Amino acid sequence: MDWKLQVVVVPVSDVERAKTFYADTLGFTLDTDHRSGDAFRVIQVTPPGSACSIVFGKGLGDSGAPGSLKGCQLVVSDIEEAHAHLESKGVANSGPQHFENGVMTPGADPAGGDYNSFIFFDDPDGNTWAVQQVAKPLR
Repeated sequence: MDWKLQVVVVPVSDVERAKTFYADTLGFTLDTDHRSGDAFRVIQVTPPGSACSIVFGKGLGDSGAPGSLKGCQLVVSDIEEAHAHLESKGVANSGPQHFENGVMTPGADPAGGDYNSFIFFDDPDGNTWAVQQVAKPLR
């Protein structure tokens, strides 16, 4: 039996600001923006090529405090291209980094190895994201 991760709920304080950041700035596909009165709104966006979406909104139950989502990873085939995209959109980020002797070191992995190059950034609420290079997935 497959267990597929479909949605990650991202706690935000300002729904419009989050929509602008994820859909307009990052370029995630806007799947839905649904309202039911003033107390409920759900926005679902999906990163290009991803089978998993993110959801944020108002009245979604206890999804945690804004900024409390930590460590979710997005996977890209080219870390330098991802870095250029974030930079062109004005998203503050760590720049490419890689592990060398167990320590994060500036720059992409010189060998271009998968699972070893990262970029870190935050959304406007302080939810943290990692971008990891994986050109040839193991699965």
